[in-house]
Amino acid sequence: MPAFSALDRKIWGIAWPAILSNISIPLLGLADATILGHLDSPRYLGAVAIGGSLLAFLYWGFGFLRMGTTGLVARAAGAGREQEALLVLARSALLALLIAIALLALHPLLLGAGFALMAPAADILPFADSYVRIRLYSAPAVLITYAVVGWCIGRQDTRRPLLIVVSANVLNILLDLLFILGLGLTSDGAALATVIAEYTGCALALWLVWRALPDTPWRHIASQLWQPAQYRALLRSNWHLFVRTICLLAGFAFFTAAGDKLGATVLAANALMLQLLMFCAHALDGFAFAAEGLTGQRQGAGDRAGFRAAVQRCALWCGITAVLLTALLWLGGYLLPQWLTALEPVRQSLREHWPWLLLMPLAAGPSYLLDGVFIGTAQTRPMMVSMLASMALVYLPVWYLSRGWGNHGLWLAFVLFNAARGTTLYPAYRRRWGGKQGGC
Repeated sequence: MPAFSALDRKIWGIAWPAILSNISIPLLGLADATILGHLDSPRYLGAVAIGGSLLAFLYWGFGFLRMGTTGLVARAAGAGREQEALLVLARSALLALLIAIALLALHPLLLGAGFALMAPAADILPFADSYVRIRLYSAPAVLITYAVVGWCIGRQDTRRPLLIVVSANVLNILLDLLFILGLGLTSDGAALATVIAEYTGCALALWLVWRALPDTPWRHIASQLWQPAQYRALLRSNWHLFVRTICLLAGFAFFTAAGDKLGATVLAANALMLQLLMFCAHALDGFAFAAEGLTGQRQGAGDRAGFRAAVQRCALWCGITAVLLTALLWLGGYLLPQWLTALEPVRQSLREHWPWLLLMPLAAGPSYLLDGVFIGTAQTRPMMVSMLASMALVYLPVWYLSRGWGNHGLWLAFVLFNAARGTTLYPAYRRRWGGKQGGC
Protein backbone atom coordinates (compact mmCIF):
# COMPACT_ATOMS: atom_id res chain seq x y z
CA MET A 1 0.00 0.00 0.00
CA PRO A 2 1.49 3.42 -0.93
CA ALA A 3 2.51 5.89 1.75
CA PHE A 4 -0.29 8.35 2.48
CA SER A 5 0.79 11.95 1.84
CA ALA A 6 -0.86 15.36 2.21
CA LEU A 7 -1.68 15.21 -1.50
CA ASP A 8 -3.36 11.83 -1.02
CA ARG A 9 -5.49 13.30 1.75
CA LYS A 10 -6.46 16.11 -0.61
CA ILE A 11 -7.32 13.61 -3.35
CA TRP A 12 -9.42 11.47 -1.03
CA GLY A 13 -11.09 14.58 0.39
CA ILE A 14 -12.35 15.28 -3.12
CA ALA A 15 -12.79 11.67 -4.21
CA TRP A 16 -14.80 10.07 -1.41
CA PRO A 17 -17.83 12.38 -1.63
CA ALA A 18 -17.65 12.12 -5.42
CA ILE A 19 -17.53 8.32 -5.22
CA LEU A 20 -20.51 8.18 -2.88
CA SER A 21 -22.55 10.59 -5.01
CA ASN A 22 -21.49 8.85 -8.22
CA ILE A 23 -22.28 5.32 -7.12
CA SER A 24 -25.67 6.44 -5.86
CA ILE A 25 -26.59 7.06 -9.52
CA PRO A 26 -26.17 3.43 -10.68
CA LEU A 27 -27.55 2.24 -7.35
CA LEU A 28 -30.69 4.12 -8.30
CA GLY A 29 -30.61 2.41 -11.68
CA LEU A 30 -30.15 -0.93 -9.95
CA ALA A 31 -33.08 -0.16 -7.65
CA ASP A 32 -35.26 0.65 -10.67
CA ALA A 33 -34.07 -2.46 -12.46
CA THR A 34 -34.56 -4.68 -9.41
CA ILE A 35 -38.10 -3.44 -8.78
CA LEU A 36 -39.06 -3.74 -12.45
CA GLY A 37 -37.19 -7.05 -12.75
CA HIS A 38 -39.55 -8.59 -10.20
CA LEU A 39 -42.67 -7.73 -12.20
CA ASP A 40 -44.39 -10.36 -14.33
CA SER A 41 -42.66 -9.47 -17.63
CA PRO A 42 -39.18 -8.35 -18.73
CA ARG A 43 -40.70 -5.81 -21.15
CA TYR A 44 -40.94 -3.11 -18.46
CA LEU A 45 -37.25 -3.47 -17.65
CA GLY A 46 -36.47 -3.52 -21.37
CA ALA A 47 -38.54 -0.35 -21.87
CA VAL A 48 -36.59 1.48 -19.17
CA ALA A 49 -33.30 0.22 -20.67
CA ILE A 50 -34.23 1.48 -24.15
CA GLY A 51 -35.81 4.70 -22.88
CA GLY A 52 -32.99 5.38 -20.46
CA SER A 53 -30.41 4.88 -23.20
CA LEU A 54 -32.20 7.37 -25.46
CA LEU A 55 -32.52 9.90 -22.64
CA ALA A 56 -28.86 9.53 -21.78
CA PHE A 57 -28.10 10.32 -25.40
CA LEU A 58 -30.28 13.45 -25.27
CA TYR A 59 -29.11 14.68 -21.87
CA TRP A 60 -25.46 13.72 -21.80
CA GLY A 61 -25.00 15.07 -25.27
CA PHE A 62 -24.95 18.31 -23.32
CA GLY A 63 -22.61 16.95 -20.68
CA PHE A 64 -20.26 19.83 -21.51
CA LEU A 65 -22.51 21.87 -19.23
CA ARG A 66 -20.87 19.88 -16.42
CA MET A 67 -17.45 19.05 -17.85
CA GLY A 68 -16.77 22.34 -19.59
CA THR A 69 -17.90 24.29 -16.54
CA THR A 70 -15.52 22.29 -14.34
CA GLY A 71 -12.46 23.03 -16.45
CA LEU A 72 -13.14 26.75 -16.84
CA VAL A 73 -14.04 27.18 -13.16
CA ALA A 74 -10.97 25.24 -11.99
CA ARG A 75 -8.61 27.37 -14.06
CA ALA A 76 -10.28 30.62 -12.95
CA ALA A 77 -10.21 29.54 -9.29
CA GLY A 78 -6.56 28.51 -9.57
CA ALA A 79 -5.72 31.97 -10.88
CA GLY A 80 -7.72 33.62 -8.07
CA ARG A 81 -10.53 34.91 -10.31
CA GLU A 82 -13.56 33.85 -8.23
CA GLN A 83 -16.06 36.21 -9.86
CA GLU A 84 -15.11 34.87 -13.28
CA ALA A 85 -15.74 31.34 -12.00
CA LEU A 86 -19.21 32.35 -10.83
CA LEU A 87 -19.93 33.97 -14.19
CA VAL A 88 -19.06 30.67 -15.87
CA LEU A 89 -21.68 28.96 -13.70
CA ALA A 90 -24.33 31.60 -14.41
CA ARG A 91 -23.77 31.46 -18.16
CA SER A 92 -23.76 27.68 -18.17
CA ALA A 93 -27.01 27.56 -16.19
CA LEU A 94 -28.72 30.00 -18.55
CA LEU A 95 -27.44 28.04 -21.55
CA ALA A 96 -28.75 24.86 -19.89
CA LEU A 97 -32.22 26.37 -19.58
CA LEU A 98 -32.27 27.43 -23.24
CA ILE A 99 -31.14 23.97 -24.38
CA ALA A 100 -33.81 22.31 -22.22
CA ILE A 101 -36.52 24.50 -23.77
CA ALA A 102 -35.27 23.48 -27.23
CA LEU A 103 -35.36 19.79 -26.27
CA LEU A 104 -38.95 20.08 -25.08
CA ALA A 105 -39.98 21.90 -28.25
CA LEU A 106 -38.28 19.42 -30.58
CA HIS A 107 -38.96 16.22 -28.65
CA PRO A 108 -41.41 14.68 -31.17
CA LEU A 109 -38.77 14.80 -33.90
CA LEU A 110 -35.97 13.69 -31.57
CA LEU A 111 -37.89 10.72 -30.18
CA GLY A 112 -39.07 9.64 -33.60
CA ALA A 113 -35.50 9.61 -34.91
CA GLY A 114 -34.15 7.95 -31.76
CA PHE A 115 -36.63 5.07 -31.74
CA ALA A 116 -36.21 4.61 -35.48
CA LEU A 117 -32.47 4.15 -35.00
CA MET A 118 -32.76 1.89 -31.95
CA ALA A 119 -35.72 -0.06 -33.40
CA PRO A 120 -36.97 -1.64 -30.14
CA ALA A 121 -39.20 -4.71 -30.24
CA ALA A 122 -42.89 -4.02 -30.94
CA ASP A 123 -44.01 -5.10 -27.46
CA ILE A 124 -41.45 -2.79 -25.78
CA LEU A 125 -41.81 0.35 -27.93
CA PRO A 126 -45.07 1.72 -26.39
CA PHE A 127 -43.71 1.44 -22.86
CA ALA A 128 -40.34 2.95 -23.82
CA ASP A 129 -42.04 5.84 -25.65
CA SER A 130 -44.27 6.65 -22.67
CA TYR A 131 -41.31 6.42 -20.26
CA VAL A 132 -39.23 8.90 -22.28
CA ARG A 133 -42.05 11.41 -22.79
CA ILE A 134 -42.62 11.60 -19.04
CA ARG A 135 -38.91 11.86 -18.24
CA LEU A 136 -38.36 14.71 -20.71
CA TYR A 137 -40.32 17.10 -18.50
CA SER A 138 -37.32 17.15 -16.16
CA ALA A 139 -34.90 18.44 -18.84
CA PRO A 140 -34.51 21.93 -17.29
CA ALA A 141 -33.74 20.47 -13.87
CA VAL A 142 -31.26 17.92 -15.21
CA LEU A 143 -29.24 20.34 -17.33
CA ILE A 144 -29.11 23.15 -14.75
CA THR A 145 -27.94 20.65 -12.14
CA TYR A 146 -25.13 19.61 -14.52
CA ALA A 147 -23.85 23.20 -14.49
CA VAL A 148 -24.02 23.49 -10.70
CA VAL A 149 -22.18 20.20 -10.17
CA GLY A 150 -19.50 21.29 -12.66
CA TRP A 151 -18.98 24.52 -10.74
CA CYS A 152 -18.67 22.61 -7.47
CA ILE A 153 -16.10 20.14 -8.83
CA GLY A 154 -14.05 22.96 -10.38
CA ARG A 155 -13.81 24.43 -6.87
CA GLN A 156 -12.72 21.01 -5.51
CA ASP A 157 -16.03 20.78 -3.66
CA THR A 158 -17.63 17.35 -4.02
CA ARG A 159 -19.64 17.40 -0.81
CA ARG A 160 -22.41 19.59 -2.17
CA PRO A 161 -22.85 17.31 -5.24
CA LEU A 162 -23.00 14.38 -2.80
CA LEU A 163 -25.85 16.01 -0.89
CA ILE A 164 -27.69 16.89 -4.12
CA VAL A 165 -27.41 13.48 -5.74
CA VAL A 166 -28.04 11.33 -2.66
CA SER A 167 -31.07 13.39 -1.61
CA ALA A 168 -32.61 13.14 -5.08
CA ASN A 169 -31.88 9.43 -5.42
CA VAL A 170 -33.26 8.48 -2.02
CA LEU A 171 -36.45 10.33 -2.89
CA ASN A 172 -36.49 8.60 -6.28
CA ILE A 173 -36.28 5.12 -4.76
CA LEU A 174 -39.04 5.87 -2.25
CA LEU A 175 -41.26 7.15 -5.04
CA ASP A 176 -40.41 4.07 -7.13
CA LEU A 177 -41.75 1.85 -4.38
CA LEU A 178 -44.90 3.96 -4.15
CA PHE A 179 -45.61 4.33 -7.86
CA ILE A 180 -44.47 0.91 -9.16
CA LEU A 181 -45.32 -1.49 -6.36
CA GLY A 182 -47.95 0.54 -4.55
CA LEU A 183 -49.90 2.04 -7.47
CA GLY A 184 -48.93 -0.47 -10.18
CA LEU A 185 -47.69 2.19 -12.63
CA THR A 186 -44.82 -0.05 -13.96
CA SER A 187 -42.31 1.79 -16.19
CA ASP A 188 -44.38 5.00 -16.19
CA GLY A 189 -44.14 5.04 -12.41
CA ALA A 190 -40.33 4.82 -12.63
CA ALA A 191 -40.34 7.82 -15.00
CA LEU A 192 -42.64 9.93 -12.80
CA ALA A 193 -40.57 9.19 -9.71
CA THR A 194 -37.41 10.35 -11.50
CA VAL A 195 -38.98 13.60 -12.72
CA ILE A 196 -40.07 14.59 -9.21
CA ALA A 197 -36.68 13.66 -7.75
CA GLU A 198 -34.73 15.59 -10.42
CA TYR A 199 -36.63 18.83 -9.80
CA THR A 200 -36.08 18.38 -6.07
CA GLY A 201 -32.36 17.91 -6.66
CA CYS A 202 -32.17 21.01 -8.87
CA ALA A 203 -33.91 23.16 -6.27
CA LEU A 204 -31.49 21.91 -3.63
CA ALA A 205 -28.50 22.61 -5.92
CA LEU A 206 -29.51 26.23 -6.54
CA TRP A 207 -30.18 26.79 -2.84
CA LEU A 208 -26.72 25.43 -1.95
CA VAL A 209 -25.04 27.80 -4.42
CA TRP A 210 -26.92 30.75 -2.92
CA ARG A 211 -25.95 29.68 0.61
CA ALA A 212 -22.29 29.20 -0.39
CA LEU A 213 -21.95 32.77 -1.69
CA PRO A 214 -23.90 35.05 0.66
CA ASP A 215 -21.94 38.22 -0.24
CA THR A 216 -22.02 37.81 -4.00
CA PRO A 217 -23.13 40.90 -6.01
CA TRP A 218 -25.84 39.04 -7.88
CA ARG A 219 -27.09 42.11 -9.74
CA HIS A 220 -23.61 42.71 -11.11
CA ILE A 221 -23.38 39.07 -12.16
CA ALA A 222 -26.78 39.26 -13.86
CA SER A 223 -25.78 42.41 -15.75
CA GLN A 224 -22.91 40.52 -17.38
CA LEU A 225 -24.97 37.53 -18.52
CA TRP A 226 -26.30 39.15 -21.69
CA GLN A 227 -23.09 39.11 -23.69
CA PRO A 228 -23.52 36.92 -26.81
CA ALA A 229 -19.79 36.79 -27.47
CA GLN A 230 -19.25 34.99 -24.16
CA TYR A 231 -21.77 32.29 -25.10
CA ARG A 232 -20.19 31.81 -28.49
CA ALA A 233 -16.85 31.33 -26.77
CA LEU A 234 -18.40 28.90 -24.28
CA LEU A 235 -19.99 26.82 -27.05
CA ARG A 236 -16.87 26.89 -29.20
CA SER A 237 -14.63 25.72 -26.35
CA ASN A 238 -17.02 22.86 -25.58
CA TRP A 239 -17.66 21.65 -29.12
CA HIS A 240 -15.07 18.89 -28.72
CA LEU A 241 -16.76 17.69 -25.53
CA PHE A 242 -20.10 17.67 -27.30
CA VAL A 243 -18.84 15.47 -30.15
CA ARG A 244 -16.96 13.21 -27.74
CA THR A 245 -19.99 12.73 -25.52
CA ILE A 246 -22.33 12.08 -28.45
CA CYS A 247 -19.97 9.34 -29.66
CA LEU A 248 -19.76 7.79 -26.21
CA LEU A 249 -23.51 7.76 -25.80
CA ALA A 250 -23.92 6.41 -29.31
CA GLY A 251 -21.69 3.54 -28.24
CA PHE A 252 -23.90 2.77 -25.25
CA ALA A 253 -27.07 3.18 -27.32
CA PHE A 254 -25.67 0.86 -29.98
CA PHE A 255 -24.85 -1.70 -27.30
CA THR A 256 -28.42 -1.59 -25.98
CA ALA A 257 -29.98 -1.71 -29.43
CA ALA A 258 -27.76 -4.62 -30.53
CA GLY A 259 -28.71 -6.50 -27.35
CA ASP A 260 -32.39 -5.90 -28.10
CA LYS A 261 -31.92 -7.73 -31.43
CA LEU A 262 -30.78 -10.78 -29.45
CA GLY A 263 -34.07 -11.02 -27.54
CA ALA A 264 -35.82 -9.63 -24.47
CA THR A 265 -33.87 -11.91 -22.11
CA VAL A 266 -30.48 -10.73 -23.38
CA LEU A 267 -31.67 -7.11 -23.36
CA ALA A 268 -32.75 -7.40 -19.72
CA ALA A 269 -29.51 -9.15 -18.67
CA ASN A 270 -27.37 -6.57 -20.46
CA ALA A 271 -29.35 -3.77 -18.81
CA LEU A 272 -28.60 -5.18 -15.37
CA MET A 273 -24.92 -5.69 -16.20
CA LEU A 274 -24.68 -2.13 -17.52
CA GLN A 275 -26.03 -0.87 -14.20
CA LEU A 276 -23.24 -2.75 -12.41
CA LEU A 277 -20.75 -1.39 -14.92
CA MET A 278 -21.98 2.13 -14.23
CA PHE A 279 -21.52 1.47 -10.53
CA CYS A 280 -17.85 0.70 -11.20
CA ALA A 281 -17.45 3.61 -13.63
CA HIS A 282 -18.89 6.13 -11.20
CA ALA A 283 -16.68 4.82 -8.39
CA LEU A 284 -13.59 5.29 -10.56
CA ASP A 285 -14.83 8.70 -11.63
CA GLY A 286 -14.30 9.90 -8.07
CA PHE A 287 -10.57 10.02 -8.84
CA ALA A 288 -11.26 11.54 -12.25
CA PHE A 289 -13.14 14.33 -10.47
CA ALA A 290 -10.19 14.79 -8.13
CA ALA A 291 -7.92 15.01 -11.17
CA GLU A 292 -10.25 17.58 -12.77
CA GLY A 293 -10.21 19.92 -9.81
CA LEU A 294 -6.54 19.51 -8.91
CA THR A 295 -5.00 19.62 -12.39
CA GLY A 296 -7.18 22.54 -13.47
CA GLN A 297 -6.23 24.61 -10.46
CA ARG A 298 -2.55 23.64 -10.68
CA GLN A 299 -2.51 24.65 -14.33
CA GLY A 300 -4.29 27.92 -13.53
CA ALA A 301 -1.64 28.63 -10.88
CA GLY A 302 1.24 27.58 -13.20
CA ASP A 303 2.34 24.82 -10.79
CA ARG A 304 3.90 22.22 -13.11
CA ALA A 305 5.33 19.98 -10.39
CA GLY A 306 2.05 19.99 -8.49
CA PHE A 307 0.19 19.17 -11.69
CA ARG A 308 2.26 16.07 -12.38
CA ALA A 309 2.13 14.91 -8.77
CA ALA A 310 -1.66 15.19 -8.79
CA VAL A 311 -1.93 13.10 -11.95
CA GLN A 312 0.40 10.40 -10.64
CA ARG A 313 -1.33 9.97 -7.29
CA CYS A 314 -4.83 10.08 -8.79
CA ALA A 315 -3.74 7.39 -11.26
CA LEU A 316 -2.36 5.22 -8.44
CA TRP A 317 -5.58 5.33 -6.42
CA CYS A 318 -7.70 4.83 -9.52
CA GLY A 319 -5.74 1.66 -10.36
CA ILE A 320 -6.04 0.26 -6.84
CA THR A 321 -9.78 0.91 -6.87
CA ALA A 322 -10.18 -0.81 -10.25
CA VAL A 323 -8.55 -3.96 -8.90
CA LEU A 324 -10.79 -3.93 -5.81
CA LEU A 325 -13.92 -3.50 -7.93
CA THR A 326 -12.94 -6.46 -10.11
CA ALA A 327 -12.46 -8.57 -6.99
CA LEU A 328 -15.87 -7.55 -5.63
CA LEU A 329 -17.58 -8.42 -8.91
CA TRP A 330 -15.86 -11.81 -8.94
CA LEU A 331 -16.98 -12.53 -5.38
CA GLY A 332 -20.54 -11.45 -6.19
CA GLY A 333 -20.79 -13.50 -9.38
CA TYR A 334 -23.29 -15.96 -7.92
CA LEU A 335 -25.30 -13.89 -5.44
CA LEU A 336 -25.86 -10.75 -7.50
CA PRO A 337 -27.82 -12.44 -10.33
CA GLN A 338 -30.06 -13.97 -7.65
CA TRP A 339 -30.73 -10.59 -6.09
CA LEU A 340 -31.18 -8.59 -9.29
CA THR A 341 -34.02 -10.54 -10.89
CA ALA A 342 -36.50 -13.30 -10.22
CA LEU A 343 -36.59 -14.30 -13.90
CA GLU A 344 -34.52 -17.49 -14.26
CA PRO A 345 -33.66 -17.04 -17.98
CA VAL A 346 -32.28 -13.59 -17.20
CA ARG A 347 -30.26 -15.04 -14.30
CA GLN A 348 -28.78 -17.66 -16.61
CA SER A 349 -27.81 -15.03 -19.15
CA LEU A 350 -26.18 -12.96 -16.42
CA ARG A 351 -24.05 -15.88 -15.25
CA GLU A 352 -23.05 -16.76 -18.81
CA HIS A 353 -21.76 -13.27 -19.61
CA TRP A 354 -20.45 -12.31 -16.15
CA PRO A 355 -16.72 -12.76 -17.05
CA TRP A 356 -16.97 -9.82 -19.46
CA LEU A 357 -18.09 -7.59 -16.60
CA LEU A 358 -15.00 -8.54 -14.59
CA LEU A 359 -12.76 -7.06 -17.30
CA MET A 360 -14.44 -3.68 -17.45
CA PRO A 361 -12.94 -1.80 -14.43
CA LEU A 362 -9.39 -2.62 -15.52
CA ALA A 363 -10.08 -1.97 -19.21
CA ALA A 364 -11.87 1.35 -18.72
CA GLY A 365 -10.10 2.80 -15.67
CA PRO A 366 -7.26 4.55 -17.55
CA SER A 367 -9.70 6.38 -19.83
CA TYR A 368 -11.68 7.74 -16.88
CA LEU A 369 -8.55 9.11 -15.21
CA LEU A 370 -7.18 10.68 -18.39
CA ASP A 371 -10.57 12.19 -19.18
CA GLY A 372 -10.36 13.92 -15.80
CA VAL A 373 -6.96 15.43 -16.62
CA PHE A 374 -8.06 16.75 -20.01
CA ILE A 375 -11.39 18.08 -18.69
CA GLY A 376 -9.73 19.84 -15.77
CA THR A 377 -7.24 21.58 -18.04
CA ALA A 378 -9.90 22.40 -20.68
CA GLN A 379 -7.84 20.54 -23.31
CA THR A 380 -10.76 18.74 -24.90
CA ARG A 381 -9.80 18.10 -28.53
CA PRO A 382 -7.71 14.97 -27.76
CA MET A 383 -10.74 13.47 -25.98
CA MET A 384 -12.81 13.90 -29.13
CA VAL A 385 -10.13 12.40 -31.39
CA SER A 386 -9.60 9.46 -29.03
CA MET A 387 -13.32 8.70 -28.89
CA LEU A 388 -13.77 8.88 -32.66
CA ALA A 389 -10.78 6.58 -33.23
CA SER A 390 -11.95 4.05 -30.62
CA MET A 391 -15.44 3.95 -32.10
CA ALA A 392 -14.47 3.77 -35.78
CA LEU A 393 -11.34 1.63 -35.57
CA VAL A 394 -12.15 -0.73 -32.67
CA TYR A 395 -15.76 -0.91 -31.49
CA LEU A 396 -17.68 -1.18 -34.74
CA PRO A 397 -15.16 -3.36 -36.63
CA VAL A 398 -14.82 -5.85 -33.74
CA TRP A 399 -18.60 -6.05 -33.34
CA TYR A 400 -19.08 -6.63 -37.07
CA LEU A 401 -16.45 -9.38 -37.20
CA SER A 402 -17.76 -11.13 -34.05
CA ARG A 403 -21.50 -11.06 -34.79
CA GLY A 404 -21.52 -14.85 -35.00
CA TRP A 405 -20.68 -14.99 -31.29
CA GLY A 406 -23.95 -13.33 -30.32
CA ASN A 407 -23.89 -11.43 -27.06
CA HIS A 408 -20.32 -12.56 -26.34
CA GLY A 409 -19.19 -10.78 -29.50
CA LEU A 410 -21.07 -7.66 -28.46
CA TRP A 411 -19.39 -7.65 -25.05
CA LEU A 412 -15.97 -8.27 -26.61
CA ALA A 413 -16.39 -5.20 -28.81
CA PHE A 414 -17.61 -3.13 -25.85
CA VAL A 415 -14.68 -4.11 -23.61
CA LEU A 416 -12.11 -3.36 -26.32
CA PHE A 417 -13.82 -0.05 -27.09
CA ASN A 418 -13.42 1.08 -23.48
CA ALA A 419 -9.80 -0.10 -23.36
CA ALA A 420 -9.03 1.72 -26.62
CA ARG A 421 -10.23 5.02 -25.19
CA GLY A 422 -7.40 5.00 -22.66
CA THR A 423 -4.70 3.65 -24.95
CA THR A 424 -5.43 6.26 -27.64
CA LEU A 425 -5.62 9.15 -25.15
CA TYR A 426 -2.38 8.37 -23.33
CA PRO A 427 -0.06 9.46 -26.20
CA ALA A 428 -1.78 12.86 -26.21
CA TYR A 429 -1.10 13.16 -22.47
CA ARG A 430 2.56 12.26 -23.01
CA ARG A 431 2.94 14.88 -25.74
CA ARG A 432 1.51 17.64 -23.56
CA TRP A 433 2.74 16.84 -20.09
CA GLY A 434 4.88 13.70 -20.05
CA GLY A 435 8.24 14.96 -21.25
CA LYS A 436 10.77 17.30 -19.68
CA GLN A 437 9.37 20.24 -21.63
CA GLY A 438 5.78 19.44 -20.86
CA GLY A 439 3.98 21.46 -18.28
CA CYS A 440 1.21 23.86 -17.44
